[in-house]
Amino acid sequence: MGGTEQTRSGRIPGPGESSIPKLEVDENVAPRPEEEVADVARAEPADTLWVGRDDRFMRALPTPIAAFIDATNTGDSDAFVAAFTEDGVLDDWGRVARGHESIREWDRTDNIGKESHFELVDIVAEARPDTYLVHLRVTGKGFNGTSPFRFSLRGDRIESLKIVPD
Repeated sequence: MGGTEQTRSGRIPGPGESSIPKLEVDENVAPRPEEEVADVARAEPADTLWVGRDDRFMRALPTPIAAFIDATNTGDSDAFVAAFTEDGVLDDWGRVARGHESIREWDRTDNIGKESHFELVDIVAEARPDTYLVHLRVTGKGFNGTSPFRFSLRGDRIESLKIVPD
């Protein structure tokens, strides 16, 4: 067969042609669904915090969650505690720490004190505003594995964090 082929859904690109559809020239015309998918496919991440799952993408990790991960990975306990509101709550499978002093103690015994390191796997914005389900790969001298963390934010801080059983 020579030339280009046709399918029921449209033209099959030839050798060397992009499979991503071209955008409409008229900016006043609403984009076709395949154009919206193409926009995502063409997008270049602005930084290493571009994350997505199930076609729900976020261009950057919310600042308090990034601070939580960065503080753990750099071993900065003060920054870790400061990522939480004064009345913040951390629930580790039913073991609950309330307020900065309790969160600092949990950090000492279960997080930075165990030389934990977090690697972001994915993040999904949940239906409740400012609530995110984040999967982190955890390594260190304590728990090792991938675990879901549910963050609820208030302003630029973590209001509550629940480490969710799988």
